[in-house]
Amino acid sequence: MELKKSERLKSVNYAIRGPVYDAAIKLEKEGQKILKMNIGNPAVFGIDTSNVIKSAIAQRIDEAQAYCHSQGIVEAREAVKKYNLDKGIKGTTEDDIFLGNGASELITMSLQALINPGDEVLVPAPDYPLWTASVNLASGNPVHYICDEKSDWNPDIADLKKKVTKRTKAIVIINPNNPTGSVYKKEVIEAIVEICRQNNLVLFSDEIYDRVIYDDKTHISPAALADDILVINFNGLSKVFRACGFRLGWMILNGNKKGASDFVDGLKVLSSMRLCSNVFAQLGVKAAIELDNSIEALVKPGGRLREQRDIAWKLLNDIPGISCVKAEGALYMFPKVDINKFGIKDDVKFILDVLNTKKILFVEGTGFNWKAPDHFRIVFLPEVKELEYAIGQLKSFLATYKQG
Repeated sequence: MELKKSERLKSVNYAIRGPVYDAAIKLEKEGQKILKMNIGNPAVFGIDTSNVIKSAIAQRIDEAQAYCHSQGIVEAREAVKKYNLDKGIKGTTEDDIFLGNGASELITMSLQALINPGDEVLVPAPDYPLWTASVNLASGNPVHYICDEKSDWNPDIADLKKKVTKRTKAIVIINPNNPTGSVYKKEVIEAIVEICRQNNLVLFSDEIYDRVIYDDKTHISPAALADDILVINFNGLSKVFRACGFRLGWMILNGNKKGASDFVDGLKVLSSMRLCSNVFAQLGVKAAIELDNSIEALVKPGGRLREQRDIAWKLLNDIPGISCVKAEGALYMFPKVDINKFGIKDDVKFILDVLNTKKILFVEGTGFNWKAPDHFRIVFLPEVKELEYAIGQLKSFLATYKQG
């Protein structure tokens, strides 16, 4: 008997660890050294979790042996409540907070609890592909609204408005943005809040990079701007606190929860089905939020992430045929490629050609649900010398490249 994947998985893709990544792993198994600039994984590049967090967990490791409340231990949820309050979001209670095995689990869970077959969710293009995949997995229809490269990758409000229909259930924003590095302007967030208000929509706000901000930009959570709509924000230890492998995220229900009790019951059922998120990492949440501000040194002028961002941006724009908007936040940039100059019709082939020739792994732009084959994502986590090498190799590759 031939076993095939379920029908619901036919439209589920995650290019960051997709076929191109598999090709890189194959090369590694053959003994090739691959520089992986495909994923925001700080510890791989020596940007470690704070000792404050690791010590807090190590000292209490025996407490991690038993299941806890399905929404998370009280101490951790109390700390997350404080984190929310510090962002100007009022009215949060412990019951509004769900801890998960990374924000990714909670994103998928929230969509499964909300979406019925055929419901539409507005998702940015480009997006972090987990969002589109999770809408599909919940039997919904992702509808992509455009983020405008000419406006520093802020959402195109006119395009977003045009795509709201009677079937629209929610809007997703990713701010600071992955893959573009954009930090949204206040007026843009206010406009999206107003669209949700007028159309009775849920607003999902992915804020996992909220303190990874450069150039005195300010992150604004939509939940701090409105309490009359339901805003669900997502965050965790992975990026700001550089603890990706700990797999600890949180989801908070903010604002108007009237009429949402059945949806919340659904979230509680799904939370209970997996018993709880890993308690080991929950023991580090209080220390992370209350004691660890080490991200500030990394993003300020002279800080490692800030310096790497600046150098990567300059080097990319020095390549003939490449242009790149400077990231204002997060760990990525989304350079544009002159597809006419290089004859590129297939960006997966382009990224594979770079990989096979130069042994450097990027991610194709269409993997982020960007329709044209004219972008790719680069991670600027490697140290300066590695960035100079990688982007220099890309420049060398493009000097003679023409896609056949």
